[in-house]
Amino acid sequence: MTEHKREGRDTPPRRRGQGELEAQVLTALRQAPGARTAGWVQERLGSDLAYTTVITILTRLHIKGAVSRERAGRSFEWTAVADEAGLAALRMRKVLDAEADREAVLASFVTALSPRDERLLRDLLAQEPEEGEG
Repeated sequence: MTEHKREGRDTPPRRRGQGELEAQVLTALRQAPGARTAGWVQERLGSDLAYTTVITILTRLHIKGAVSRERAGRSFEWTAVADEAGLAALRMRKVLDAEADREAVLASFVTALSPRDERLLRDLLAQEPEEGEG
């Protein structure tokens, strides 16, 4: 019997939004005091999540550059290298990289920004890059 049936509910479990599970995995790893296994991540996110699902999400995050991994026996230990803002930026860059006319995409993006966000973007672009950037 499913958890929902035992609790007297017939509603299906809520489907997570796109990227929501990646953000949850990343948050769990960022809160960890060091590299952690997929099993550790699974425990933090709840027992209704399959181990294979956690491995899939971690692998996707690794491909995106949001987590690193080191061999630990026959498996891996994972470490977050990006936060949620960094993950969103990686997604935005992936979309931009897939387009042939980068200038048109960026121009369209900037013209659709609110005045507040446009000011913020201008302020960020005006900042001096930190040492080692650029």
